[in-house]
Amino acid sequence: MARTRQLGTILMAVAAFNMLVMVIATMRRSYLALAIPVLAATGVVSALAFWVGWTMASTSADLAELEEQDYVPATVS
Repeated sequence: MARTRQLGTILMAVAAFNMLVMVIATMRRSYLALAIPVLAATGVVSALAFWVGWTMASTSADLAELEEQDYVPATVS
C-alpha cells in the first residue's frame, strides 16, 4: 500500500509541475492563439492526473488485501 501512496504523491507532483511549466511558458511568449487551447487541454490532463494521484495517495488499504489476509480456505470433503 505504501508503494501506491508514493506513486500517487509522485503523480501529483509531476502534474503540478507540468501545469506550472505550461503557465510560465504561456506568459513568456505571445502565441496566445495557439497557447490558450493547448494550455486548456494541458490543464485538463494535469488536473485529471492530479486527481488520480490524490486518490491513490489518500486511499486506505485495499479491500482485496484485507480479504486475502482474513481468508481461510475451506476443506474439500
